[in-house]
Amino acid sequence: MEQYHLEGSPIVYYVSRKEKAEWILFIHAAFVNHNMFQPQISYFQDKYNILTLDIIGHGKSTEAQKGDRIDQMSAWIREILKTEKIDKIHIVGISLGAVLAQDFANQYPEAVQSLACFGGYDINNFDVKLQKENSASQMIMMLKAFISVKWFAKSNQKISAYTLQAQKEFYGMNIQFPKKSFMYLASLGSMVNVRQAKPRKYPLLIGCGEHDIPMELSAVEMWKKNEPECCLIIFNGAGHCVNMDVPNQFNAAMEEFWANEKGRH
Repeated sequence: MEQYHLEGSPIVYYVSRKEKAEWILFIHAAFVNHNMFQPQISYFQDKYNILTLDIIGHGKSTEAQKGDRIDQMSAWIREILKTEKIDKIHIVGISLGAVLAQDFANQYPEAVQSLACFGGYDINNFDVKLQKENSASQMIMMLKAFISVKWFAKSNQKISAYTLQAQKEFYGMNIQFPKKSFMYLASLGSMVNVRQAKPRKYPLLIGCGEHDIPMELSAVEMWKKNEPECCLIIFNGAGHCVNMDVPNQFNAAMEEFWANEKGRH
């Protein structure tokens, strides 16, 4: 993949081009980087144009200016699409990436061809009780990180992945996450329950792994109730980062979702 830096931002992004093909944007989970999508990049690069990036404070997107925040990600992604002359794109987000994917879809729905969110929650209707639980668990993780990044990464790998291979890969990326990057995540709450949900003009796929935490399973079930027309998948043999735990199952599900989307047009 070719590496680029979006001018006037801290964001480093990566492109794999395929002529006369649709575009996919992959947005990664917290504390790792775009490399969590290597199994998807390898599988889809001969069929699609692929765009991925490092979220602010992650991977190579760490040269931030004072005042740069995670709630600017949607505007930066829009600038990347303009730079690359992309009109519409399939968006896939995992965990934190699912929050950012939804925020982008809320702000720029005309640019979304389809939306797929895994290990996430409905940011337009996030239950207050779940929100408090989520905040409490995030606070514990932050305290671990400030004491020891190694301890943080070891705890995180077991929450974030189910298979030993995926845990090892997650840990390898997580150990590189700089402590100072927590400050960029502070504005995350400004994307939740702030926009009135509008009927989607693009298909939505949501899901998580069967071994994800109970709070996540509850969150996707609530989301399905709020948007009954969306597709829901619970991946067997997977935890939080389903694309890393069961890449073949995940790739097949995405391929079917996009093929069905094509069939609707």
